[in-house]
Amino acid sequence: MRKVDLVRAWKDPVYRASLTEEERAELAAHPSGLLELDEALLKEAAGAAVITTYRTCTAYTSNQARGCCT
Repeated sequence: MRKVDLVRAWKDPVYRASLTEEERAELAAHPSGLLELDEALLKEAAGAAVITTYRTCTAYTSNQARGCCT
């Protein structure tokens, strides 16, 4: 695959979807790393993974340790 086509496949999801299975299998990994995150990683990044024991405690107060029981 030509370099220009490889970059287009990284940037253009419509073009990437138009490739055959074999062509997609030949694509090199994107240089910036992981392109999609699964639901669990998105929740963790958003702070949804913080579990607290007090009902008025938020992720912010838990992280700041001000008036919150964790």
